[in-house]
Amino acid sequence: MRHRNAGFKLGRNTSHRRALLRNLVTSVLERDRVETTVAKAKAVRPHVEKMITLGKKGDVHSRRQALAFLTNDEVVTRLFNVVAPRYGDRQGGYLRIVRTGFQQGDGAEKAFIELLGAEKELEAKRQKRADTKAKKRAELEKQLEEAKKEEETKGGEEAA
Repeated sequence: MRHRNAGFKLGRNTSHRRALLRNLVTSVLERDRVETTVAKAKAVRPHVEKMITLGKKGDVHSRRQALAFLTNDEVVTRLFNVVAPRYGDRQGGYLRIVRTGFQQGDGAEKAFIELLGAEKELEAKRQKRADTKAKKRAELEKQLEEAKKEEETKGGEEAA
């Protein structure tokens, strides 16, 4: 019986599990969206919500508590300046878990864990990535055209 044994073990010992959860929380707050397994997503949800609640408080003690848990100082700054103000009028429920399919190797169910209201930032990141790809593709095509022109001019000089 598992009476009064709350939480997910995730097949890891205590220190490994704590490190995993700290890293996942840091990644979610840094990137707004992370793909992981459903079990890990469900395990990390309360920790992320607690960090956002600390960010909403905004005092020095809350910042120090967040610094003690999160692995990156820049993420703490982003939490207090960008992420927490987004949820000023909301009383919890800051995350969404979207199931995406199954993992290739062991068949574990995969999911995205993402912050609500981050769609604008994620779309801006996607657009920036698409613009960068288009720019690289245009540069590559330009280089290929220049190489073809050089080939043609060399071929014309040899024939003459």
